[in-house]
Amino acid sequence: MTNALFVVSEEGYWAEECVEPLTTLSDAGVDVTVATPSGDPPVVDERSTDPENVGEETAEHVRDVIESDERLDDPEPLATVSADGYDSVVFPGGHGTEWDVNQDKHARTLLRDAVEGDDGTALVVCHAVGILAFTRDSDGDLLVEGRQVTGFPNDWEEGIVDEHDRMPDGRKLPYWVEDEVKAAGGEWDAELDADASVRTDGDLITARGPGSSSAAAETLVEALGLDVPSQA
Repeated sequence: MTNALFVVSEEGYWAEECVEPLTTLSDAGVDVTVATPSGDPPVVDERSTDPENVGEETAEHVRDVIESDERLDDPEPLATVSADGYDSVVFPGGHGTEWDVNQDKHARTLLRDAVEGDDGTALVVCHAVGILAFTRDSDGDLLVEGRQVTGFPNDWEEGIVDEHDRMPDGRKLPYWVEDEVKAAGGEWDAELDADASVRTDGDLITARGPGSSSAAAETLVEALGLDVPSQA
């Protein structure tokens, strides 16, 4: 059976960016395991379940999944899992990834092994794309160098943080994803004029943000050689 490992933040993941791939892959028959840096349950960014931010329909949908999906309640610690055991590794985004997942050595190893392995595929979404700026390949080179990628753009970040790079909750954002990925050699294009942005470079799939989550999930399903589930 095709399986996937989800690496989800304990510092604040964006609901849609986790829920859309989670439900799409599950509906396609993929066996999903959830992991977090410490093994504690992932923590959702409350802004991503607020109807005023994401709309009533999206808020209701993501809340239903988060509250009912037991896989999110009992994750594995990152240090105990290996990319070799999975057909795909998925990194949902959210600002919280900048404080834990993107800085976690085991998460970086999972990403490297998924992209370099003969059979694996990695999907990295939104702020989680920042992990590419800090992940090195087996030769010690930055994994993203020369790769075509998308992710959370500076143009959007400007509308969220204040003049001191502080988030609405008061935390200072450590870095801007676009800046770091470009500096690491990534060929960046967030396709700001497009409704969705998903880019595939070898076994690496990247997605821009929440609105690209569904397209990203379908791209991954196809990359795994499976049929995309029909929309209800």
